[in-house]
Amino acid sequence: MTGLFGGAFDPPHNGHLALARRARAHFGLDRLIVLPTGRAPHKRVETDPETRFHLASLAFAGMPGLEVSRWEIDRDAPSYTVETVRHWPGSVFVVGADEFADFLAWHEPDAILQHARLGVATRPGYPRERLEPVLAGLARPERVELFELEPNPVSSRELRARAARGESLSGLVPPAVADEIEQRGLYRAR
Repeated sequence: MTGLFGGAFDPPHNGHLALARRARAHFGLDRLIVLPTGRAPHKRVETDPETRFHLASLAFAGMPGLEVSRWEIDRDAPSYTVETVRHWPGSVFVVGADEFADFLAWHEPDAILQHARLGVATRPGYPRERLEPVLAGLARPERVELFELEPNPVSSRELRARAARGESLSGLVPPAVADEIEQRGLYRAR
């Protein structure tokens, strides 16, 4: 079975790696395809797609059963999840609980669930009541499966802010990603 893991990965961090490992194990995935967003229709992404693809390739290098794909980056259209899962029907699309809390606002959420299952990573203590209205609003809530992930208190937004201040990202991102960000001066305050 194939899993899909999309996102801006701006930058990819250790929480992304932990989610990828846990999703592969939980769903028994033969492979997990990491899909850096090309043109994000729902939010502004500061870093260009090629840089984010390169950082994701560094972050996930050497992880068994995992590949980083250019599919969303090379499309000449906004990156809607429904198009991605139509390309890989029968897959499991993996998201975090915070993203799933906004799932009803995504482009064609019920169509997404026609083509793929949704794997939602929660962390211990995450308020399930935030997810109940989303599940209740779906035509096929049985296509959504929650799985628990150990807490990893790091976010890409926080990492960009740290890098802008010139602070170290060591221990928060894979070493190759930290080195690339440092060498290229990525996310530095202009």
